[in-house]
Amino acid sequence: MNLPSAAVRPDATGSPGWWRPASGRLHSWDISTGVDGPGTRFVAFLAGCPLRCLYCQNPDTWHMRDGTATTADQVMGQVRGFVAFVRTTGGGMTVSGGEPLLQPAFTHALFAGAKELGLHTALDTSGALGARAGDALLDVTDLVLLDIKSWDPARYHRLTGGSIAPTLDFARRLADRGTPVWVRYVLVPGLTDDLADVDGVAGFAAGLGNVERVDVLPFHRLGAAKYDRLGVPFALRDTPPPDAALVARVRDRFIDAGLTTY
Repeated sequence: MNLPSAAVRPDATGSPGWWRPASGRLHSWDISTGVDGPGTRFVAFLAGCPLRCLYCQNPDTWHMRDGTATTADQVMGQVRGFVAFVRTTGGGMTVSGGEPLLQPAFTHALFAGAKELGLHTALDTSGALGARAGDALLDVTDLVLLDIKSWDPARYHRLTGGSIAPTLDFARRLADRGTPVWVRYVLVPGLTDDLADVDGVAGFAAGLGNVERVDVLPFHRLGAAKYDRLGVPFALRDTPPPDAALVARVRDRFIDAGLTTY
């Protein structure tokens, strides 16, 4: 049975310990460096996602039932074991997925707990459910890792099954708040390598004023075995990774727009 994403008092305002009753569905957690925000990160992967991206490498996180019922306090118990190491590297805590904004109250609770420990917080999201991120959640969010998967609405729908509009609306809201953003753009040959599409994302990101960097992430097929185990067809099984020249060409378009790009 899927649990509600949280059991938080309606008047919770962030006072110490208010988040402890919150519960949700956690898929897994890991320690990573360099790819999920600055420094070494404790990364909590929440279960459930409304999109079905053709290049998704984690189909095992699509459904809420894929996760384990847990509480924010239990997760923070794991985090405490790494606090000294994470702080030393200038890192923090990242909540990813799946899609963490499918469980916004649980995500809020995790970040509130991280803040009690003095940790930097990063939200890894497609922005498709950005409207669910209340101001209280964003108040304890130091950085948003925002996946802008395509600029063209038709291509975005083909790629994800969703609409690009909520992501763009969320990006503008983050800009209005002054919340730092790292844009992520997954480069898939034949899908997201159209330079007009790239230029659309680059121009939009450059105009926001709060985008600190862009990560162009080359597509890979390392998740194919997960699809096999789940008995789910992997639509991009025969799609090759982009070659170095294509990656450089796309990165240059973001750089030409004035964006720090990796």
